[in-house]
Amino acid sequence: MTQPIAPRAVVAPSRPRRVLRAVAVLSCLPYLGLKAAWIAGSRLGIPAGSALLDDRLGMAVINALSVLLDSAVIVLALVLTRPWGLRVPAWLLAFPVWVATGLLAPIMAGFPAQLAVRAVGGAGAGPAQREPFLEEWVFTVVYAGFILQGLALGGLFALYARDRWGRLWRGRVGRLPVGGPGPAPRALAVAAAVAALPPLALHLLWACGGTTGLGAGRAAERTADFRVLEAVFVCFLLAAVAGALALAFRRGRTLPVAVPLGLAWVASGAVACWGGWLSLASLAGAQDIADRPTPLMSLAYAGQMLSGFLVAALGVSFLAERAAGSARRAA
Repeated sequence: MTQPIAPRAVVAPSRPRRVLRAVAVLSCLPYLGLKAAWIAGSRLGIPAGSALLDDRLGMAVINALSVLLDSAVIVLALVLTRPWGLRVPAWLLAFPVWVATGLLAPIMAGFPAQLAVRAVGGAGAGPAQREPFLEEWVFTVVYAGFILQGLALGGLFALYARDRWGRLWRGRVGRLPVGGPGPAPRALAVAAAVAALPPLALHLLWACGGTTGLGAGRAAERTADFRVLEAVFVCFLLAAVAGALALAFRRGRTLPVAVPLGLAWVASGAVACWGGWLSLASLAGAQDIADRPTPLMSLAYAGQMLSGFLVAALGVSFLAERAAGSARRAA
């Protein structure tokens, strides 16, 4: 995977790539502007009584971290469209794109689903509504920006990856070497499936309205939006495991290799990165014991992180195997 192909479309970016790059950069500006204002002490979009005002230091750290993460989208948009981007080592590019994909994908799926549920009469309020911690317009502006970032960055990376590594996922699953990739990738797939069971059960329970394992604060503020997001996590966990098992055990023989590989890529990033982010966010500013993560919440976040990283490791192993086979055939 480290030997780049030098396609004309990347050396001299086409108009679609330039448009996607501009969309990726411009869609970051509202979020970065809000975060910078909050770090500077502004209360723009934060109502009086918001829990975000309780721990200014903790929220400043979270805001600074999120600024760094979103700024990485701009850097990645440049890497994927500039000639020097072809010289970036595969691992140095793939990891931040995987993280960005993982953080953006649940928002891209969840926010439209939440809007659809509201449109058909889904209630937004939970059993015991608290003071809102952000004004409603903030969510609309920020999540719309995230969706545009995800679409633009995803399009740029798909074009870049096709040109540089497209040979690694050509063909169909049924035409992969007979006998599978060996015991190690199969062990990774089985371990990922086992690790996904606890978070899968908990997210499904919470999506269906259950409160077992939720902290008192989280249980009190459950909304239709919360249940939709839990259902989204269920879908991503299932997709990650399905992609891993298809690659390791050659399931879905008529499918293009890109399908299970794409599922493993996107879904492993979603469950692993959001597991980490939710763990961090649960600890920041949780001065009230009712708002602290329970052992079962921590188990859900840790389990999905472990499952996601195992699926990602399987994907890396699969691509390394294909690259080695391609190099042998070319020798």
